[in-house]
Amino acid sequence: MTQPFPAKRPACATCLRPQSACICQWIAPVAHEVEVLILQHPLEVSNAKGSARLLHLSLPRSRLVTGEVFDLPALLGAPPGSGPARQSILLYPDTPQDQAPDLSPPPRLAPALLREPSQLRLIVLDGTWRKSRKMLYRNPLLQQLPRLSLQDMPASHYLIRKAHRPDQLSTLEATCAALAQLEGGAERFEPLLAAFDGFVAQQLGYRAG
Repeated sequence: MTQPFPAKRPACATCLRPQSACICQWIAPVAHEVEVLILQHPLEVSNAKGSARLLHLSLPRSRLVTGEVFDLPALLGAPPGSGPARQSILLYPDTPQDQAPDLSPPPRLAPALLREPSQLRLIVLDGTWRKSRKMLYRNPLLQQLPRLSLQDMPASHYLIRKAHRPDQLSTLEATCAALAQLEGGAERFEPLLAAFDGFVAQQLGYRAG
């Protein structure tokens, strides 16, 4: 006799997680000027430790798209009737070419681009280092964008995922740091980072249980 598949646990319609593991209490909306486009690797969608959806739900001017290869001309263009397209900047560390000969060197980030945050779009790759590098490789248009690289960052609070270095940040932490750099006023993102600490503690509680 064929056994029926077990019923799926009811999911929250907002955070898309099982209702017993809902993270909506940690959503902390933040006002920001820079538009944020989060490109999420498919393997991150069901990862309970991922921070991208919490980030997306907390940033009103954000969009979350899942895939490995993206229709970037459509994603980076301006919607009809909305005026000129924003200047896109990729949040990604500087990659020495001798370590990545298959990637094109990025153009320089002109200081003039940073004077008008409302005209900027920050592109964030959500995935492990290996997966994000593969996404960059498979989307050559991303390689043509100027990059924003974070420097001298404090140790991450992302205690639920293994990091190779103390300053390797979660997607949420890195994006908040980048927005603070582009817009100024890091204090406005402190409530979201505090909520992120609560999210991390929740996940650690599941592990302890």
